[in-house]
Amino acid sequence: MPLNHVMHVEDDPDIRAIAELALVTVGGLDITQCATGAECLTAIEQRTPDLILLDVMMPGLDGPETLRRIRTLPGMSEVPAVFMTARAQPGEISEYEALGAIGVIPKPFDPLTLADQVRQLWDQAQSAAG
Repeated sequence: MPLNHVMHVEDDPDIRAIAELALVTVGGLDITQCATGAECLTAIEQRTPDLILLDVMMPGLDGPETLRRIRTLPGMSEVPAVFMTARAQPGEISEYEALGAIGVIPKPFDPLTLADQVRQLWDQAQSAAG
């Protein structure tokens, strides 16, 4: 199954704009963007994404807590999630993977390769799921 729809959760409007350009214009993906974890929890019930791309540090619900709550929603326990963060030390990456993330994309990210990075993580997760 190809990757089509990505739910992107990011509180910084500039990063949201760059990610939209990277994922839609460069990558040809369909995205839904949310500025907060709470907004994501509402939007995700309207349309299930193929993949969730989450910022780690956000006011209110941070990325890890947002993912924990997404996992409790019907049908959302297996949707692949990727964290985007400036905090990408090995210990932190292990923590995110323990929450069920399939990968971590460090910030700042390259807008020209972001969609490829996301697709590569998606493909790896699909292969592992068999």
